[in-house]
Amino acid sequence: MPKSEGLGGEQGLLDELSSLVSAAAEAILGACRGSLEVETKADRSPVTAADHASEAVILEGLSRLLPGVPVISEEATAKVAPSDTASGDFVLVDPLDGTRELLAGRDEFTINLAVLDNRAPWLGIVAAPALGVLWRGIAGRGAERLVLAAGAPARAATSRSRINTRKCPSSALVAAVSRSHLDSRTLGLLTTLPVGQRLPYGSAIKFCQIAEGKADVYPRLSTTCEWDVAAGHALLAAAGGVVTTPEGGVLRYGQSHCGFGVPGFIAWGDPAAAEAFRLPRRGSAPV
Repeated sequence: MPKSEGLGGEQGLLDELSSLVSAAAEAILGACRGSLEVETKADRSPVTAADHASEAVILEGLSRLLPGVPVISEEATAKVAPSDTASGDFVLVDPLDGTRELLAGRDEFTINLAVLDNRAPWLGIVAAPALGVLWRGIAGRGAERLVLAAGAPARAATSRSRINTRKCPSSALVAAVSRSHLDSRTLGLLTTLPVGQRLPYGSAIKFCQIAEGKADVYPRLSTTCEWDVAAGHALLAAAGGVVTTPEGGVLRYGQSHCGFGVPGFIAWGDPAAAEAFRLPRRGSAPV
């Protein structure tokens, strides 16, 4: 397993992968200085030269750092269906999460990388290239926020801050919500919670806000993809939070049979709140 073998153990692997993600951030910013060559994929979402540049850097680096470990990356997966990932280690990558935000001129786009074991994320990295910030964590080992210039190795971070989620208040919850994908079911759920403030963000930055203790909950009840969620899930778990199915169940990854789709989830900073506000399972009475 990569978390116990080679590269200096878990911390060594985390540093190597953080440096790789930083190199991908530099590739994105470099692509943004030229023609982005925007195309529309089959699902009607945009893809650009920046997406492809980031993915090329990450896939090459992972082949060196984790040889033989399956990698499921958004743009590569659109071309070739990866092998079964029901057991063992594999990596989920979104080389550019929030392409719409990038095209709109906003800084809320990220690179997401997660390492999973037995379909559960245990290492997560989320980087915001335009902000020069990288969030990372290992389940059971804690999470941190690095100020890191795009292209710089992890050891060159100018600031490192340990981050933790906060205890959920009984009222006036702060909800992180999607800027571009806020659907009617999620809006309906928000009306049932004692939410006092909504913070709209693009990409996986919403997970990072909860991991830093700046927000309490991030619900999404519409379909998304595993590479959009896994890195934030691992980061949040490392910071003390939890990500579950809408009904409070375990969120599992590696679902190749359904195109690596996630039908919905709720991310909480306080695991006790996840239980207190748990939705009833479909077909059952409210709890």
